Amino acid sequence: MKPEPPIVDPRIYLAAERTLLAWIRTGIALMGFGLVVSKLRFFLEELRWVRGETLPMSSGAANGSGLLLLGLGIILIGGAAWRHQRYLQDLDQLGPETPVPRRFPLVISALLVAAGLLLGLHLVRTATELQTTRPAKPAAGPQPPNSPLSPPLNNRFPENRVDP
Repeated sequence: MKPEPPIVDPRIYLAAERTLLAWIRTGIALMGFGLVVSKLRFFLEELRWVRGETLPMSSGAANGSGLLLLGLGIILIGGAAWRHQRYLQDLDQLGPETPVPRRFPLVISALLVAAGLLLGLHLVRTATELQTTRPAKPAAGPQPPNSPLSPPLNNRFPENRVDP
């Protein structure tokens, strides 16, 4: 008589899913940090432009670093999903298939990879639009009182008061 194949404990599948979710969390953190680094560059360049500072334009290292972190997050999530699928296939060879959700973690991973790719395209598009649509320098001279370039109004100093 042939012995029955051993039943794989469902806790092993759940531990594999927890590991996948931890890698997904790390990938999301990398993607978010890449977004912050890239958008911080845009914010600082816009701030310099509004202030009228003549600092040299950045070389794009911040945008490149942000895109690199975003790409690492995408690769991490995709690789973790691929490794998780391979691990489940290996577990299935040990015994009968255990009824645990298999598609949901992979669907979530695929959606996050797609969202990361769209975010990367947005960052690249924003970087090129920022450099092509902005004038070289703000207008010199006194600005109207409602202009974001005008000095803040302060009632303690009469030279800064604007009479209606």
